[in-house]
Formats: sequence, C-alpha cells, structure tokens
Amino acid sequence: MPIGARSTTGWKATTSVAMSNYIEAGSIIAIAVSLTAWQERFGVSDAAVGVLAAVSANAFGAAVGAAVGGPLCDRLGRKFIYTYDLVLYMVGVLLAAFAVSYSMLLVAFVLTGIAVGAGVPASWTYIAEEAPADARARHVGTAQLAWSLGPVIGFSLAVALGPLGLLGNRIIFLHLFVVAAVTWWVRQGLSESAIWKDDRAASAAGSLRASGSGLRGLFSRRANVSALLFLLGVYAFWGIVAGQAGIFMPRVYAAAGVTSSTEQNLLQVLVWVCTVLATAFGFMRYGDRVSRRALYALGAGMGVVAWVLLVFADGSLPTLLGYAVVWGLAAGIGAQAFYSVWTSELFATPYRASAQGVLFFVARCAVGLVSYGFPVLLTQRGVPFVGTIMIGLLVVSFVVGTAFAPRTQGRTLQEIEAGRYGEVLDPAAPVPR
Repeated sequence: MPIGARSTTGWKATTSVAMSNYIEAGSIIAIAVSLTAWQERFGVSDAAVGVLAAVSANAFGAAVGAAVGGPLCDRLGRKFIYTYDLVLYMVGVLLAAFAVSYSMLLVAFVLTGIAVGAGVPASWTYIAEEAPADARARHVGTAQLAWSLGPVIGFSLAVALGPLGLLGNRIIFLHLFVVAAVTWWVRQGLSESAIWKDDRAASAAGSLRASGSGLRGLFSRRANVSALLFLLGVYAFWGIVAGQAGIFMPRVYAAAGVTSSTEQNLLQVLVWVCTVLATAFGFMRYGDRVSRRALYALGAGMGVVAWVLLVFADGSLPTLLGYAVVWGLAAGIGAQAFYSVWTSELFATPYRASAQGVLFFVARCAVGLVSYGFPVLLTQRGVPFVGTIMIGLLVVSFVVGTAFAPRTQGRTLQEIEAGRYGEVLDPAAPVPR
C-alpha cells in the first residue's frame, strides 16, 4: 500500500458501508417531511406529489439504481460502486436543497434515488461477505441500525427546524450532503471484498463453473429462482407497506386527526427510536443465536398488529402511540433485517449482488406503483380503506417468511452454497467441512 494511503477495515469498514442505509432512509424522510411544503411552494396537485414520491429513493429511482448497480457490483467489484455512487447522490441532494421549481426537484429526487439504489444492495453484499459466519446477523444488522437512525435524526431535525418552514427542509437535505461527503471520504480506504476477489481470480484463470455470473447465471439455476420468489414474498410485500409508511405517514396521521406537523414528526421519532432499540438489542443480539424463523415470525406478527391498531382502533393519541411503538419494534426484527441477511446467504458469489439488484428493483417498482396512487386514495377513501390493503400485504409477508425461512444460521457462505447448489461455484473458496 502506498505511503499515506488509508486502510478501512473491520467494524470501521462495516460502519462506513452501512451508511448507505442511513443515506437511503435519510433521503426518504427528507422527502416525507417536505412534501407538503413543496406542494404548497410550487402549487402542484396530489398526483404530482405522488410522482415525486414514485421516482425518488423510495421507489422507481432506487429501482433503476439497483438494476444497474447490482450487476456492475458483481462484474466490477463492490468497491467500484462506493467510488462513484455517493458523488451522484451529493449532486442530487444539493439540487433538492436549492430547488426553485418542481422540475428541478423532480430531477433531484431521481438522481438521489438512482444513487441509493446502486449503493444499498452493494452494502448488504459487502458486509455479509466480510462478516464472520457466527456473527453475520450482527454485522449486517449494522446496516439496519444505520437505516433506522436515518429517520430518528431526520424527523428530529424536522421538529427542530419546523419553525423555519421550507428553509428547514432545505437544511435537512444539506445535512445529507455533509454525511455523504464524509462517508465517501472514509470509503476511499476500503479494501475489496476478499470473496469477490477470489471469485474473479478463479474466473480469470478459467476455472469458474460454466454457469456464468451476473444476471445470466442468476436465472440459469432453479435454486436462484426459488430464492428470488421467496425473498420477494418476504420483502416486496412488506416493502410496499413500509414505503408508504416512510414517505406518507404524516398524511396518514393527518387523516387520523393529528394535524400538527410537530406531533406527526414526534410520533415518527418514537417509531424509529423503537426500531433502533429492536435492531440493536433484538436482531443484532439474537439473530445469530436463536431460531430465526421464530424471531422473524415475532417481528412480522407485530407489524400486522400495529396496522390493525392504526386502522381499526379509535384513532386516539394512546392508540397512535401504541401503533408507533409496536410498528417500530416490528421493523427492527422484521422483514428488512432478515431480508438483508438471507439475500446475501442464498446466492453464490458470482451473482450475489445481481440478485439483490433484481430484488431491490422489483420491490421498489412495486412501492413506486402504489406510491403514485396512495395520496389520492388516502384523500378520497381514508385510512380504513388503504390500511386494510396494507394489512393484507403484511399478512402475505408474515406467512411466506415464517413458512419458508431457510436454515442458514451459523454456516459460512461457502457451506450454504454447497448445500444449495451441490457444489461451491467458486473453486478458490475453501472446501466446506
């Protein structure tokens, strides 16, 4: 290594990579708390607001980024993504911070979405590949923890800067620029994933199996297709609900009778504080030690209970507080936490990131399609109608994840690979015990 070069390894590397998730969540929250102000500033309709949400980091923008970034991550390396994605992200949030028109804001949301979509699948892949087998959930949980901290800080800033109106929202986007700049600088010292380097070395030597890599190899094996369907059942259905809750929850609270933006944002702070606690003291502590099937069922079941409270209870403040606590705890040990582990475990190294790109693309497209019509349906039909649909989606995620949870806990990625494919596709990897 050249004199003066920095090396970012261990937990420092894990943390810097996990910041992709803070940036993703922070973007979604920055959009969520500012949509009403942007709508008033530019005088646009609910449908136009739906378009902003649909093309953002919450939906189609991230979907496109994942579709491109996942295969590139497998072909050119995990570190390649980290060299460029945050540069695009910083341009996007700066445009948002200084937006003077609806079209300028639209471009900003698209750029940040693409950058987020490219970075998040790469982060889960990198962390899982570098983590010890007996602590994979703990390491990958760091990304979930960072994702949860984004809303805590974002909504807290929204409360503190609320009196400034739209200027306060612009400052929230500027804070994301600063975080992204610092994260980009730290990541320049990252080493490449050792597993990916071994895989590429074997491929260059002509010893990689003929199944191929990237998207071609991904769809060539039945084990991959079954894993894709399972993970879509877990993540896509839950993600539609979480996507609407993340970006439109202030409007849901308003429809339920909580019209103060400060009170709405404080409820969201409570949600995400509970998510942080559940991630740190639930998923990260027990994800490698207890039955993952049981832990998943607990989190997914709590998510259903939370939305039942929101939709069918009396809408009083105690009920909303109950929803906030239960939904927050559910998110910490629920679908996204397990998805981030399972999606790295169930695919071989040559197409691990490509699989995440495909899954993220489909899940975020689903969020985008629903986001386009959600604000209109919420205004026209109210919380009971849209809430009942959300509950149905959560039930599907609960059933799929609980019924088909894989037995991968405590095993190396090579051991999992040998069990699923009947061989280790990367011949440079150590032979499983």
